[in-house]
Amino acid sequence: MAGRINDDDVKAVRDAVPIDAVVSEYLQLRNAGGGNLKGLCPFHDEKSPSFQVSPSKGLFHCFGCQEGGDTIAFMQKIDHLTFAEVVERLAAKAGITLRYEEGGYNPSHQRGERIRLVEAHKAAAEFYVDQLNGPEAEIGRKFLADRGFDQAAAAHFGVGYSPAGWDHLTRFLRGKGFSDKELITSGLSQDGRRGPIDRFRGRLMWPIRDTAGDVVGFGARKLRDDDNGPKYLNTPETPIYKKSQVLYGIDLAKKEIAKSSRAVVVEGYTDVMACHLAGVTTAIATCGTAFGGDHIKILRRLLMDNGSARVIFTFDGDAAGQKAALRAFEDDQKFAAETYIAIAPDNMDPCDLRLVKGDDAVRDLVEPRTPLFEFALRQIVGRYDLETPAGRAAALDEAAPVVAKIKTGSVQREVAVQLAGFIGILDQEYVVHRINQLAQWARGRGGDRRGPGPAARGGARHQQVQAAPVPSGPALNLRSPAHRTERELLKLALQRPELVAPAFDAYGSDEFTAPPYAAVRQCVEEAGGAEQGLADSREYLVRVLDATPNESVRKLITELAVEVFHGKSIDETYAGEHLVKVRLRAVDRRINDVQSSLARLGSNVAPEHLAAAQNEVWVLQQYAQTLRNHGADAL
Repeated sequence: MAGRINDDDVKAVRDAVPIDAVVSEYLQLRNAGGGNLKGLCPFHDEKSPSFQVSPSKGLFHCFGCQEGGDTIAFMQKIDHLTFAEVVERLAAKAGITLRYEEGGYNPSHQRGERIRLVEAHKAAAEFYVDQLNGPEAEIGRKFLADRGFDQAAAAHFGVGYSPAGWDHLTRFLRGKGFSDKELITSGLSQDGRRGPIDRFRGRLMWPIRDTAGDVVGFGARKLRDDDNGPKYLNTPETPIYKKSQVLYGIDLAKKEIAKSSRAVVVEGYTDVMACHLAGVTTAIATCGTAFGGDHIKILRRLLMDNGSARVIFTFDGDAAGQKAALRAFEDDQKFAAETYIAIAPDNMDPCDLRLVKGDDAVRDLVEPRTPLFEFALRQIVGRYDLETPAGRAAALDEAAPVVAKIKTGSVQREVAVQLAGFIGILDQEYVVHRINQLAQWARGRGGDRRGPGPAARGGARHQQVQAAPVPSGPALNLRSPAHRTERELLKLALQRPELVAPAFDAYGSDEFTAPPYAAVRQCVEEAGGAEQGLADSREYLVRVLDATPNESVRKLITELAVEVFHGKSIDETYAGEHLVKVRLRAVDRRINDVQSSLARLGSNVAPEHLAAAQNEVWVLQQYAQTLRNHGADAL
């Protein structure tokens, strides 16, 4: 049975690896004010950033989908890991040796599946790199040299070579302690007649890394004529490799993509290499599949959908390239970024272009010139004879439905006008009207079940406003002054405990009128009170989170722990005002309860009970007046 990781070691791992450093491996973060950072949530689709990270608290929270937690929870969610797997992964990154409380436990035999598969791929990548230096790999080194890549370039991208024998890698990884089951599951080996054999043999190998930089698969290029396999052979779908969710080169390009708000999408591994070596360090490529929705999600989190974001596709000018461009245009509306297409002279790809014309030509190629929609529409109308009325009508029939898919009304109209020009139709308003009719018809058939109402007529931006979620938090009425004040006080207790302790710790859960807020107050109490946050705020928050009874309360706590305060100056005065408001409302509620009870009982109340109740009301009224007169000093 696996031993439990020592609690002190878990705390050391949390403290050693900043949450913003971990999250930044998956998405771009920008300043959100108050010491917080924001970005596009990786757990749901959104147009504007509602995902916030608090480096000082070590927490994240999305105000859109309510996901939240600490560094460990983030990695559990995004990489589908267990708690122990994340701690082990972060410990390795921080150089921390973990202790296991049940003694005699060898973690290498108990680690989770994902970590084991990643370790197998890391060992395989190192093996392939070593093999590239051997005599058998001369054909691979020549392939690289013929395309302008020297030894340094191969090393930078981790290019390697898989020996032509049946089981060289399999025997090597067995020697590293990996089981046959793990090798088959990883996709590095496959079943043979007498057991596992290498999947990749006699090929040039490119390691495919995820956004965090872990090797999760390989792309293998055919080198010999007697190899009957496909030109490129990729890792099959595995627990850690989904071809529709990886982009080759993203580990090298992500920082520059985020910094420059620009990404260049090319078609192959050597094209990525050529672009990066030419200075275009934002280049990435898909891995044996068309560019699609999951790839867009990866890029959007890095580009942050700001107004200056650019995505440039470099497709070949042949029929396959034109088809790829049209597919990309169909997904164009999922980007807030502007999309362009770049086609090299003589239909050369970036790798060939660098060989023939040099680095400057590659850099010039990816300067955005032709919008993707313009290229796609020209490809459509170019198939018709535009000199005849019938040809122009046929071109409009095919192109109009494509333009009608554009969600934003103003953009749709602008593209419709340009389409009229491409085809040669002088009556632009006729084309605009035709496309508008098609869009309305599509909505009527279910594309937009609300029908062509105000939201539909206003385009995508207006639809987002109409579909905006209710105020965050589980069924809380944030229009209620009481709820707003209670929420702010709980934020103070979680984020700035030094401003409200020890007074806050004397508050009962019943002083919070919203049940979710009462639950948060109870968690703070079970964690030892807000005073615990004075010594170590991060450990205090961990204790509060550990005290949560369910996931709903846990998410609310992470939300409150990162949410920005409403006040301009967050100081003792601000904290005192909220402490007093919550207490005053609690006192007033108690006065009303007692008086209502007396009114219901009327003359049936016993004299001693009447006297006690009247005395309680008088005491409470005096306390309330003192709070109003002296504020926090009366607490």
